[in-house]
Amino acid sequence: MGAGVAGLRAAVELARHGEVLLVTKESVAESNTHYAQGGIAVAMEGDADVSLHLKDTVNAGDGLVYDAAARVLVAEGPVRVAELIEWGANFDSKNGQLLRTREGAHSLARILHANGDATGAEISRSLAAFAHVHKRIRCAEWTTVTRLIVQDGRVVGVDLLDRSNHVERVSAPAVLVAAGGAGQVYSDTTNPCVATGDGIALASAAGALLADMEFYQFHPTAFSRPGAPRFLLSESLRGEGAILLNDRGERFMERYHPLLELAPRDVVARAITREGMGAKPGESRVVHLDMRAVKNIDLHQRFPGITAFLADYGLDLARDLIPVRPAAHYLMGGIKTDLNGRASLPGLYAAGEAACTGVHGANRLASNSLLEGLVFGARAAQSMLADALPLVSAGAPEAAPLPLAPPEAAQVEAVIVRLQAAMWAFAGLLREESTLREGLKAQQACAEALAQLAAQGKGGRRLEEAQSLCRVARAILVSALARTESRGAHFRNDFPKRDDARFQKHSILSRDGSVTFEKW
Repeated sequence: MGAGVAGLRAAVELARHGEVLLVTKESVAESNTHYAQGGIAVAMEGDADVSLHLKDTVNAGDGLVYDAAARVLVAEGPVRVAELIEWGANFDSKNGQLLRTREGAHSLARILHANGDATGAEISRSLAAFAHVHKRIRCAEWTTVTRLIVQDGRVVGVDLLDRSNHVERVSAPAVLVAAGGAGQVYSDTTNPCVATGDGIALASAAGALLADMEFYQFHPTAFSRPGAPRFLLSESLRGEGAILLNDRGERFMERYHPLLELAPRDVVARAITREGMGAKPGESRVVHLDMRAVKNIDLHQRFPGITAFLADYGLDLARDLIPVRPAAHYLMGGIKTDLNGRASLPGLYAAGEAACTGVHGANRLASNSLLEGLVFGARAAQSMLADALPLVSAGAPEAAPLPLAPPEAAQVEAVIVRLQAAMWAFAGLLREESTLREGLKAQQACAEALAQLAAQGKGGRRLEEAQSLCRVARAILVSALARTESRGAHFRNDFPKRDDARFQKHSILSRDGSVTFEKW
C-alpha cells in the first residue's frame, strides 16, 4: 500500500521471490517522495562519517531517538544509496564526484541531490523504472485500500475500491503499509492531496498500535502568500546561505539557537511563528527568506524547481525577499513497528513515514526521510519473506458503497476543511490543554457527520480519506494531551519544559484510545 520510496523499494525486494500487488490511490508517480526537494542524507565516507550522521540524528531528535533504529539507518544507508545509483538514480555530480549540500542540524555537508531541487522525483523515477523490470509486480493505480481484513488476530488481506466504485477483496500472506503521512490533516501543509493518513488509520482501526503521534514536524519555510499553495522552499536554501528576516528587516535566529538558520527544524519553525505574531490576537507579520547576499552559486541552476515556482509570482531568489511561514510537513509517529517493519498485528508491516521505529525521535533530521524509506522498506520486505505466513482466503468483499450525491460530496469537503482549520488552530506548533480539547470537540463533530453518511451505505475514495483524516486527527490530539511536556516538534505552552524523568519515552496509542508511555 503506497508507491513512494518505501513501497517501491519493498516491492523490488519482494518481486524476486513472488507476486506483488502495489496499490496506490493515483499514479505511481504521485507520492510524498516525488515532491521531496532537498535531497537524501547519507554518510558515504566511512565509519567516522557514519558515526557523525548518527550523532546528528540523535541530537535533532531531542532525547527521544531510538538508538538502535538510528544505527540501522545510518549504517545501512550507504549500501542502499549505492544500490540506488547502480539502478540508475542520477544524483548531481561534478567531475565524477557527487555533489553534497548541508541542511539544518547537520554538522557537515552530506545531502545528495538530483536535478538541483528534484531529488524525490529522481528517486521515484529510478525505483519505478527498476520495478518495471520485474514482471511479478502488478500496479493497481487509482485504487483505494478501504479495509484491512483480520482473521484470528492476523491480517490476511485487504478490500480495494477502484475509481469505478468496484470493490475487490485480495488475500495476501503479508500486507505492507507504506502509504506515507497525513499532512492534509492540517490546513497548511507541504504535502500533496494524497497524504491523508489512510494506512495509519486503517492499521489503527484493525487493532495495530500507533506510536509518537503527537510529533508532527512543521517545515519552517513554506511559501506564504494569500491564495498561493504552501509550496516547500527547501532547507537546502538555508544550507546554501539563505538567512531569515522579520518584518523589521532583522536577522532573528541568533536569539533562538547558536546554529542560527541551520538549527533543528522545530526550533526554526517556532522562531518564525513567534516572529510572525502581531501585537494583537489574530494579527500577523511577514517573515522573509533572504538569499540576496549569496553570490558563490547560480541560484537558478541550483534550484530550478523553486525558481520556476517563484517566477509565477514575480519573485526571484537572487533579487527578492521571499515570504515564508511554517507548514505541516512530516509525521514522526505512525504504526508502531520493530526494526524489521513488523507491526503489533501479525501479517501487517509498515515502512517509511507511515511507520514509527523511533528513528526520528521527537524531530526528524533534515533529509533523513528518503533514506528511511530505502532502508526500512527493504527491511520490511525481508521480514515479510522471512515470516513466510501462509496464504489463507480473506473471504468475499462487502457490497460496493453507494456513491455520494453532489450535496453529500460537498458536505464531505466542508467537513474536511473544518477539520483542517481546527487542527491548525488547536494542534499546530504551539499547543496547550484548552486548545487541544477544543480540537477534540471539533474532531468529534466532524467524525459524527461522516459516520452518518457511512451509516447510509455511502462511500468512495473521498469519504474514506475524510474518515482517515478524522482518525489521525484524534490520534494526534489524544497523544498531544497525554504528553504534558515540550519536546522536539511537540510544544506545550502550559508545559514549556522538557521532562525527561516522566516523558523520555515513546507514546503508545491503542485502538481504544488509551495512551501509555514506553522506554525503547
